[in-house]
Amino acid sequence: MWRSFNAAVSMLRAHLESQLQHDSGMPHTYYEVLVALSEAPEQTLRMSGLAEACQSSRSRLSHAVSRLEANGWVHRRSCPTDKRGALASLTPRGLAALQEAAPGHVEAVRSSLFDVLTPEQVTVLGEISTAIRNGLASECELARQVECEVEEG
Repeated sequence: MWRSFNAAVSMLRAHLESQLQHDSGMPHTYYEVLVALSEAPEQTLRMSGLAEACQSSRSRLSHAVSRLEANGWVHRRSCPTDKRGALASLTPRGLAALQEAAPGHVEAVRSSLFDVLTPEQVTVLGEISTAIRNGLASECELARQVECEVEEG
């Protein structure tokens, strides 16, 4: 069961990565960053909050945001209330790139995941995913705290 689940998740991730790269020229990581920023108030998040929203390490996120800045899709600036922090904002070009990529990505998710499941299976998948996420939440929070201590130390 584990190998089957692992293979399905790996294949789904690879398929979605390939679709985004082929259709939009962006990796899934960049898409996740753009989505998180698009859903944030004023389309802006602290880098730490963005890392959490994307379930990414700060160093990995920082690299992605640097590339998104180079594309003109994200703007990063110092936090006015905390000089140690940084804010990332979605630019109009970034929003346009997301809006162009989203329909194909949504279709790929729908066709490769939801269309192959019955409505009952979708419900159970949601319940299972929530249970796994809730079970790992404290472990992931601990890992983020350790990462922060390493970066600050």
